Amino acid sequence: MKCRFCNTELNNVFIDLVNSPASNSFLKPEELNEPETFYPLKVYTCHHCFLVQVDEYKKSDAIFNSDYVYFSSYSTSWLKHAKEYTESMTKRFGYNDKSLVIELASNDGYLLQYFKEKKIPVLGVEPTANTAKAAAAKGIESVVDFFGVRLAKELVAKNIKADLLLGNNVLAHVPDIVDFVAGMKIILKEQGVITMEFPHLMQLVDNNQFDTIYHEHFSYLSFTTVQQIFASQGLELFDVEELPTHGGSLRIYARHKEDKSKTVSQSVEKLLAKEADKGMSTLAYYDNFQQKALKVKYDLTDFLIQQKRAGKKVAAYGAAAKGNTLLNYCGIKNDLIDFVVDANPHKQNRFLPAIYPW
Repeated sequence: MKCRFCNTELNNVFIDLVNSPASNSFLKPEELNEPETFYPLKVYTCHHCFLVQVDEYKKSDAIFNSDYVYFSSYSTSWLKHAKEYTESMTKRFGYNDKSLVIELASNDGYLLQYFKEKKIPVLGVEPTANTAKAAAAKGIESVVDFFGVRLAKELVAKNIKADLLLGNNVLAHVPDIVDFVAGMKIILKEQGVITMEFPHLMQLVDNNQFDTIYHEHFSYLSFTTVQQIFASQGLELFDVEELPTHGGSLRIYARHKEDKSKTVSQSVEKLLAKEADKGMSTLAYYDNFQQKALKVKYDLTDFLIQQKRAGKKVAAYGAAAKGNTLLNYCGIKNDLIDFVVDANPHKQNRFLPAIYPW
């Protein structure tokens, strides 16, 4: 396997979570007697650019299909985050009815609806047809396709370019991250702004968040590595914010390298220095992560066994993809967890992959 960014041969295993079904492959009752497909879930660290990445064992077009169960609008906290983002961007950059906001991986229109309320034109790009259909019900037009250079050129040929190009929790989801960023360069207006939010690799390592690793996440990103990837495609990061979402995320701001209308914030150098001080550009930083995950595995299974021996019933709240990674890695089945509840009706009356605790 070679690095998705710098093409270096990958030999350094960050963590091996063994085999697992895709985390969002919830089963219908009639599928319970059918065999499930398991894929290796091994993550590597590139010793050259320090992009942490999983091999594409399960193809992205198989993961993001017409039966995709994740709908962003069922999270009230995420809707609040999206609305606050809309207010912040509108105030900072002055978007109006002459602007165009394009969201990559726009899901069910959870965010673009707030720009639409302000009479700011919007367009979603979303590969899952069922979530795009939900966005259409909100009056939000979506292009049902995967984003990259090909689609960017097709949209530009139709005179579609973005004043604000955004993507929340998509940068880690794309198998060809270089093609994805190159597409953003093409579709961004000369003085346009890109914002991307993604879980921060530093938080994953420092807080042992191995449950954020699953087949939908092809990359695990530091600010340092993302800066290199964007620079390789002629884009410059001019600001960054550290956010509490998803266990600790980054919101990066990018512009064309040629665009000198936006000054580079001191926060860029500060975060680069912070990551350097942590040693994130050394392999030593990524050592022993497997042992940290094993401790959680032993502690969790021991706790659940103790509860069952005490005659207690165990339930879980929130059928999240992260939870499926945790349960599968720990080998937990429905003999230890009795049932799970979730507010998302697209997950209700289904069974967790490989676990069946409903």
